[in-house]
Amino acid sequence: MRRGILRALVAAFLWCMALAAGGADAPETESAQFPTLLARGADPVPLHPYSRSWIDETGVRRIDEVEASAASLPWKRRKMEQADRIEGRALWIEFEVMVGEPDQWFVEVGGAGIDRVELYYRNAAGAWVTQKSGDDQPISSWPVPGRYPTFALAQGMGRPVRYWMRVEHSRLDFAAPLTVYRERTLLAKRDREQFLLGAYFGLAALLAIASVVSGLVYRDRAFLAFAAYITLVGCSQLARAGLGAEHVWPDWPYWNDLAVLAWPGLPVAAALWFIRMVTEPARLSHALDAAVIGLVAAVLLGVAADAILQARNTMVLVLALSGLSLAAVVAMVVWGWVDGRDPDLRWIAYGFLPVVVLALFPLARGFNLIPVSVMTRFAVFFGTALQMPILYYALQRRSARRRESQLRAAALSHTDALTGLPHRGTFLERLETALARARNSKQPLALMGVRIANLQAIAEEFGRDAVEKALVVAASQLRRCITDIEMVARVGENEFALLMEGPLDGPTVTSRAQQVVASGLRQTEALPAALTLKFHVTAALLPHGELDGVATLQWVLDALDQFAADARKLIKPLNF
Repeated sequence: MRRGILRALVAAFLWCMALAAGGADAPETESAQFPTLLARGADPVPLHPYSRSWIDETGVRRIDEVEASAASLPWKRRKMEQADRIEGRALWIEFEVMVGEPDQWFVEVGGAGIDRVELYYRNAAGAWVTQKSGDDQPISSWPVPGRYPTFALAQGMGRPVRYWMRVEHSRLDFAAPLTVYRERTLLAKRDREQFLLGAYFGLAALLAIASVVSGLVYRDRAFLAFAAYITLVGCSQLARAGLGAEHVWPDWPYWNDLAVLAWPGLPVAAALWFIRMVTEPARLSHALDAAVIGLVAAVLLGVAADAILQARNTMVLVLALSGLSLAAVVAMVVWGWVDGRDPDLRWIAYGFLPVVVLALFPLARGFNLIPVSVMTRFAVFFGTALQMPILYYALQRRSARRRESQLRAAALSHTDALTGLPHRGTFLERLETALARARNSKQPLALMGVRIANLQAIAEEFGRDAVEKALVVAASQLRRCITDIEMVARVGENEFALLMEGPLDGPTVTSRAQQVVASGLRQTEALPAALTLKFHVTAALLPHGELDGVATLQWVLDALDQFAADARKLIKPLNF
């Protein structure tokens, strides 16, 4: 009994193993008939369930040989998102389509940068119909010009037609999806793509031009580096999307390979250089700055080597250096943000965040780690479309802040740091010019000297902070007493000077002096309660004899020393 049970278990085990072995071998080679695609309706139809493929190891078999020996070839059923490493061989794809409606139908190879694609079928007379596309020939000679290789299917045959597609592709695995489209569906799809891609490249061109103009106007190299980055991203995307071959160089297939080689090395090198410009790693360490420059040089050398050799190893090298550069970009932006020296770096970090994250998809696809998908084809488009306006806004904020700092620094060379009024040197330049003009035109001008007479008492009672507030308040009050063509300046520790131009006489100057005295007596919240400023004012009509600007100012200021501390008369005319 036990021996019978044991035999039954062994037999069942061997039967299951046989099934497993048969199941494992079944998908490997499929010479049986595969389903025919019935082309009808408006929806696009993926071709992988209706096709099988085989790789010609020699890469030299002709269509007649493949057709004659098709039954004995090791075909494999195509899978969704299948990737094939061709590398000097030839990939053959076989499928059948029966057009059930009179409209024209097409099969599209959904990928740009493919070296060579050929489609064969026999017409009603039995002769071969051959269509060729790919980067090795001008796109203007393609059977259906466009971003991707597209072929017209047989029309009006009234029966299933067998098609043979031959693909040559190097450096990257061939993983483009094959899709059958009705004519109007294909045209509508292309119109949508052209609209969206046109908007993307229009935005890129606009921001690149605006960045160049801003860089030249503001003399800011960061804008120029950003413009170079946008330009290189746009050019590489033109090549990857197939738009360059379609619109820019349709008759020059030589540029197809070189343009594809530009991605991702050149945009990544430009991004790294741009980040170096805005984060300034040399502030932290010259060695770190040299390392960044060395990484940029390594990426460019990798791109040059890839352009010359055009091998899988050089492509992997460029991808590895690009990934390292993206990591360096993230590190430099985070360091600059944490450092806190540039508050606008957080906006630059926001701008690079979507690109760094989404660029991982095409990089992983380049290493053949993930299959082809919408994200591998369009992730960088999505990321840079979000990035470009954010970075331009960040650069505008950064430039405005820097210009404000520069203007403030430039103003310090002409103004008093505490009150914001012109200082003595600036005032003397203006006074010399005014005196020369008054002597030539015979029109007198006036000069007032103003001293805060109770500043020492304010210091003794309220302290140094109150003195500084008193000086600021005095400057504000005096500024209100002049017109746009007049000037007030701080010319001493507690002395100010007012220059009034135009036809003036004694009564007019006296009236203005009274206005100045009254302005000091106004109470303000900036000063302690009940505290007002007591101004002593001297006034003179100019020019006075042959005195120059320095002597004239000193004459007016020296007259302030003649006031007694408790003087009741606060205005002293000097020559009228």
